[in-house]
Amino acid sequence: QVQLVESGGGLVQPGGSLRLSCAASGFTFSSYAMSWYRQAPGKERELVARITNTGRTSYMDSVKGRFTISRDNAKNTVYLQMNSLKSEDTAVYYCHTVYRVVARWGQGTQVTVSS
Repeated sequence: QVQLVESGGGLVQPGGSLRLSCAASGFTFSSYAMSWYRQAPGKERELVARITNTGRTSYMDSVKGRFTISRDNAKNTVYLQMNSLKSEDTAVYYCHTVYRVVARWGQGTQVTVSS
């Protein structure tokens, strides 16, 4: 079955960096677009970044120039490198794909940006 397992979250000071990882299994990873979403307390889940199966990337405006999404098809893993973190980046970050027309989600990893 499809599994997405996130890791790499934690507490970081404003201006700091974190790299999130999402290990995928149960499907042909290299054939699918992958995305990172986030959800802050009291807010709706929002799309942060997406990478297609061919490596094309897109980002929400507020993270452009600070976040980078990438993938390693040999490791079945997608990454989110987050630099210059701000307090407003605090959220639970989720890995996502659509497999057989059904959205698949990981369990999420907490990112807290605070001094």
